[in-house]
Amino acid sequence: MTRVPIADDSIRLGQFLKLADLAETGAQARELLDDGAVSVNGEPEARRGRQLVRGDRVEVDLPTGVVSATVG
Repeated sequence: MTRVPIADDSIRLGQFLKLADLAETGAQARELLDDGAVSVNGEPEARRGRQLVRGDRVEVDLPTGVVSATVG
């Protein structure tokens, strides 16, 4: 699992997906969320604007397998 540092106390999920290289663009992040491929702390998540804080774990079910990153 990769720890991705953030500059502020929180970050929106859509931004984090791009920062962690789990999505190349905002449009791809939206597609992943719409397809139900994203979970936060083990719970499915579809809100691009969800606020994440340090320690949150994000998992994305990609065609190549599940990739995860932790907000650092």
